[in-house]
Order: sequence, then structure tokens, then C-alpha cells
Amino acid sequence: MSQFWSESVHQLEPYVPGEQPKVTNLIKLNTNENPYPPSAKAIAAIQAANADSLRLYPDPNSDALKQSIANYYALETKQVFVGNGSDEVLAHTFQALLKHDAPLLFPDITYSFYPVYCGLYDIHYKTIALTDTFAININDYQQPNGGIIFPNPNAPTGVGLDLKDIETLIQNNASSVVVIDEAYIDFGGESAVALVNQFPNLLVCQTLSKSRSLAGLRVGFAVGHPDLIAGLERVKNSFNSYPIDRLAEQGAIAAMADQTYFDATCHKIITSRDFLTQQLKQLGFKVLPSQANFVFTQHPTHDAEKISAYLRSQAIIVRHFKQERIAQYLRITIGRHDECVLLVQALKEYLKGS
Repeated sequence: MSQFWSESVHQLEPYVPGEQPKVTNLIKLNTNENPYPPSAKAIAAIQAANADSLRLYPDPNSDALKQSIANYYALETKQVFVGNGSDEVLAHTFQALLKHDAPLLFPDITYSFYPVYCGLYDIHYKTIALTDTFAININDYQQPNGGIIFPNPNAPTGVGLDLKDIETLIQNNASSVVVIDEAYIDFGGESAVALVNQFPNLLVCQTLSKSRSLAGLRVGFAVGHPDLIAGLERVKNSFNSYPIDRLAEQGAIAAMADQTYFDATCHKIITSRDFLTQQLKQLGFKVLPSQANFVFTQHPTHDAEKISAYLRSQAIIVRHFKQERIAQYLRITIGRHDECVLLVQALKEYLKGS
């Protein structure tokens, strides 16, 4: 460790993202990327952007992008915040809205960036155990807190929480900010954006990385009461006044407008998820009910790490977590149908030979 680091840096445990292999010809099912390309309209919008304008700073407020998001959800622009990927949006959220004397609450099995942000911003937190079926019990969150955050559907489990339960949880925590991280909501869940005008303590975060195939563009956003958005803007403008570049804004606006392609892509992924779930169950795997673009699965008699290693030897990469409670589970991103077929074939060969 460097002697020149700030003291706080020594205590950080950084987030470890899914592997991005440098080799080609892999079936890459480990980072929940969309297997289909972005909307052709989004690509065209980026290509049509005036290259000469890149010498100029982008709009610091990203007004056009905020307007497109507001239009999509029938909100006002003052209810929309945008950032460089939803991870930046979440980072500003932790700093602006979730640092209080009482602990921040989130599930014990969830997005592993949450405790990293808490370490970075010195936020006290408490994890709440999921049930035996890896579900969120909203009654467990009826305790003093400085905020609540969880993904819906949850990651890495894929299990979703009904909108009615979310509404009850928000009502039961009226004095705290409740953040719903909806990175995967478009693959079968019911968005809490519908509750934004009803509850001033609700913030909903989303991304264009998953359902709109723009993980490489880095655009995320949050919607909520204008007071919450104003807090995020204060942090953002104290950190980076220009988080969305000119090309990203044009691509994101076009992607938000292409509803036909969005619907078709989500439908294909949901169909492949249903197919893969059925195939895994036929092979003896236990598969959690997923509302995401991945499945969370285990085999009762075969070690998850060994399965993962075998798949890698067959040029198929999935995600294995070593956290004790889920060490025997694999998270498998939903690929194209042909990729799902090849995965199932590889699993059959493994089970036959072991």
C-alpha cells in the first residue's frame, strides 16, 4: 500500500466488477449485458452528431435528455436526474440522501457496490437478511434507519418485489428516503416510477445499460420529488458539471424514443429466460424465479465453482459468487437463444461426465 494514500483509502474495499475477458469467441454470460445490439436509431443518432461540436463542452444540465426521460414517464424535468451510468447516480444518491445518524438498510444478498459506497462515504449501514427463498420481507425494514435501498428485481437473485409491497414499505418509512434500484425492471417487474408523484421520499434509479443495450455508453438516471433531485444536483455540480457527453446524450435520447425496438428486445430476452429456466430445471437445477435478464441457479449435487470452471473450459463464462450464503449458486446472463442452447448442451455434458 502506498505511503502517499489518504488514510481513508487504506480502509476501502473496492467493488469487483464482472470479468471482461480480452479473448474473443466466448459465450459471455457473466455481466448481464444485453446480447442484442442497441437500437439502430440510437446508433444513427450518434453517427449523425456534429463531430466539430466535440470541441465544446456538453450541456451541463443535459436538458434534452432529461426532457426525453420526463416525457417517457409523464413527469417534469425537475423530477429527473442523469449521470454517467447508474453507478454514478447511485454514488451521488448515497452521498446526498443516505448519509445520516441512523444506519442505511439494504439486503444481505444484493448489489455488492452498496457496502463499497458506504465505505467510501463513511455511511453506517445494516444488512437485512433475505428470507429462505431469497425474498425481501418488508416487515424487516420497520426499524429506525437513515434510508433504505435495494434493487428490484434484486441482484444477483433476480427475485422481484410486488409494487404493492414497495408502496407499503415506503409508507412505513415516511421519514426516510427509499431508493429502488431498477437496473433490471424492464424484464418483467413493475416499476416504482408509478409511485413517484405519490411519495416525496421515493427515488427510483434506472440505467440504459441493460434493456436498451447501451452499457458502453454509460447513461443512468433517477426520478423522484424535485427536492430529492435538487440534492443530487448539488452533489453532482460539486463533483463533475459535465457527466453526460454530447454523443451519449444523442444516443440515449434516440434509444428512449425507440419503443418498438425496446419492446422487441425485452420480449426476446424474456422468452430466452423462460426457455433456459425450463431447461435448467429439467437438468435438476434449482432456479429462482427471475424478473431480470439473468437467472440465479444451483444444482443440489454439483459444486457451483466446479460447474463454472468447466463452462469456462468450454468458452462459456458465467458469474460465481463466493459469498457464503450463495456460494453454491451461479448467476447466468440470458444470451441469445443459440447461446442458451449451447450452454444447456455444455451443462448436459458436464452432468453426464461427473
